[in-house]
Formats: sequence, structure tokens, C-alpha cells
Amino acid sequence: MFSSGGPARPPRLGQTAPVTEDLLTLADRLFTGEADIAEHHPFRAAGAFAEVADGVGFVAAFANAAAFGTAEGLVMVDTSSSFHAPVVHERIRAWRPDDPLHTAVFTHGHVDHCFGVERYEADAEARGWPPPRVVAHEAITARFDRYRRTAGYNGLINQRQFGLPRPWWPTEFRHPDRTYRDRLVLEVGGERVECHHARGETDDHTWVWVPGRRVLCTGDLIIWASPNCGNPQKVQRYPDEWAAALRQMAALEPEVLLPGHGLPVVGAERVRTVLLDTATLLEHLVTETLARMNAGARLDEIVHGVQAPAELLERPWLRPIYDEPEFVVRNLWRLFGGWWDGDPAHLKPAPAAALAAELAELAGGARRLADRAAELAAAGDLRLAGHLAELAAQAAPADPGVQRVRAEVFAARAGAERSTMAIGVFRWAADEAARAAGPGAEEAARAAADLGEGT
Repeated sequence: MFSSGGPARPPRLGQTAPVTEDLLTLADRLFTGEADIAEHHPFRAAGAFAEVADGVGFVAAFANAAAFGTAEGLVMVDTSSSFHAPVVHERIRAWRPDDPLHTAVFTHGHVDHCFGVERYEADAEARGWPPPRVVAHEAITARFDRYRRTAGYNGLINQRQFGLPRPWWPTEFRHPDRTYRDRLVLEVGGERVECHHARGETDDHTWVWVPGRRVLCTGDLIIWASPNCGNPQKVQRYPDEWAAALRQMAALEPEVLLPGHGLPVVGAERVRTVLLDTATLLEHLVTETLARMNAGARLDEIVHGVQAPAELLERPWLRPIYDEPEFVVRNLWRLFGGWWDGDPAHLKPAPAAALAAELAELAGGARRLADRAAELAAAGDLRLAGHLAELAAQAAPADPGVQRVRAEVFAARAGAERSTMAIGVFRWAADEAARAAGPGAEEAARAAADLGEGT
């Protein structure tokens, strides 16, 4: 056992934390650094409501929802997840009880953004209102089709990423009534609502500009964290086009920014800063990665060589607490270079278990690999310890002692991380190994997790 304390855990789907002060006051304190973003994780919002401008409502609820009052009814930008749609609907109805939902714009088809429309449809049926329409980019249909085909895999991703007790993934989706390709202008109750397509976190992403209110809804192109542009378990993301879209938004000089996750940004200068800082971070990662690729570097060299500007990662709205720049570099390699990492041994490799068995034999057995992993972890070299612990478990998967070390090493790795992505995978590996190791191992892994907090 390396140390004592509790394990790191990623925020769970549906897990919320109460907001104990006015949303806009908290947003101001977070922006200035008076409040710590680590204590107000943007993916743990509890459904607090604020009217951020005249006739503009905002609900912070894991994935946020925004609503604009018009003479013909509400225009909503996202309706949140199935977990949070009830509280979003409750907040919107408390704010505007007699306004039908006229149009819902889905910023993209991620399942935390596009559920709950049926609640407003039920309102319409009960009160004799016209049913709401849904607007989205045309690529959302292919996304929903893919989600049905890969429901099992996506359920496992959610289980790992958010620490769910079991896999979960929907297979029924609310398809849009109207789609567009590049740009769509809607007129609702005298309000102009512009939908702009930009590939970024997804290929079907929409950002929304309401010029009469000077309000910008970015979807997940802004999330009060380092951009979710490298998620290791998800499909391709597009940092170049993402950055270009952010600069296009900044040129409009918005006065209020309503993000896909996290809290509102109010004030033209603050909005501009958030947009351009995020664009600069993405552009830096693209430039540095491509320079090394063009010089013939392997993926391993690039991953360990490209560093994000430290001053940007210290911004409260760019902390790597969900995704992180190292993963964006890998995503860029996949985008520009394919799946092979440049190591010839990895082009047609031996089975991982065969390689692990051979290395264990050379080292004097799987237990020796595990012992060395424990030594490295105790010394603070958690990356190398992770390699050896995994090799030992692959060489001797039924050895409880080996699995115990694996559980402790990956619990320590989880304890050392800040991003939800890394914590979720390492915590999953630790839990898997603890189950394989048998009684007592889970407690030892929990105790080991605190080691990483000091590394």
C-alpha cells in the first residue's frame, strides 16, 4: 500500500452539486478567480436558473439549456439530458408558465443535450398549443443512427467515464423537424435566431447567435474547461475548425455567452477573452503537432514533446479538468496521420498477452514486474508504474497479488489526475483489478489513490 486517503472519482452522469449563490454572482467570482473552478465543476450543475438578460433564461444542468422569450413562444437552445430534462422543464415553466415552446435548437446530438422535448410536446397537447419544432444540423441524423449501432460500446464508455454502476445508453432519439447544412436564419416572434455550423467537438455542431439580444450560445465549443477535443474513447474531433468558429463568434462582439457546460460569461470584453483564449490554445496544439509530424517524429515523441501554454491552462475557463491537451495531440495525429503511431513493432504486433508473458519471463516472473511497478509508484513514477502493472496483469491475469498491485497503481494514477477522462479510465482499471484480486483489494486501492495527489 502506497499511502492513505480516498480515491479520485469523475463526475457521474446525473450527479449534481447545489449552487448556494446566485448564478451570475458565482459566474463573476469564477471568472475573476475569487471562486475555485475545481470546487464548482462545470459538469456538476444542479439545475439553478438565472434570467441572464431581459427575456433570456438559462438553466445550468450538467448540459445547459437557454431559452429566449418571443411573441410566438420560446426558442430554446438545447433541452439537456434525460437525467436533467425534468428540472430544466420545471425551471423554464416556473419562469414562463404560459409560453409554448416554439422551437428547440439542438447544438449537437450528444445525449446530454437533446432530450426532454416530449415534456414541451405534452404541454402543447394539454393546452392546445402548436407542437414545438426541433432544428439541428443535417449530420445529427447519421449520429443518431451510429448511436443505435454502437449502443453497447457507448454504454461501456459512459460507465468508465462517469463511474456508473452499469452501462447506460439510449436507443431512441428525437429527430429534428428541420435541418440545415451551413447556416440557417430563423425568425420567431420578430426575433432573429442564426444557426451556424462548425465542426468542433462534433461534426454536427451548431452555435447560435441572437443579434437582437447580443447573446451567443456556443454549445460545447465552450465548456468552462480545456476543450473536449481529444476524448480518448470518442470519435474524431476538429480543432482547426473549432478555433476558426471561435474567432468568427468573437468578431460578432457578443455581450453574453451561454456555454454548453459551466456558467454564463457576461460582458463583451470577458466574452471576447474566453473565445480567443480557447481558440489560441487549440491553434497552438495544432501548430506544434503538425510541425513535429512534418519533421518525421513518431507519435510518442509528439505526445511527450508538445506542451500547452501554461498560462492558458491556468485560466479558470481552460483548466484541464474534463479533457486535456495531451489527448488533443493524439486526436490530431489520428486526424492528420491515421492510426499507426510510427513504431514499426506496432504495425502488426504480437498479442499483448504474449508480449507481456515474454517480458515477465525475462524479468523473473509476473510478480517481479508487479513488485517493480509498486516500487515505481511509491517513488512517484506513475506512468512507468502503470506500464509494468498492466504487463504483469496481462502475463498473469489470475494472480491475486499481481491484480492487487494493478489495482493500487491505477488507483494512485486516478488520484494524480485532474481530467474526468483520465480519472475515469484509471479508476475503472483499478476497480476491475480489485475485483479480480479478491477480498481486501478494493480497500487497498482506495487507500493507494491518495498517493497520486502529491505527485
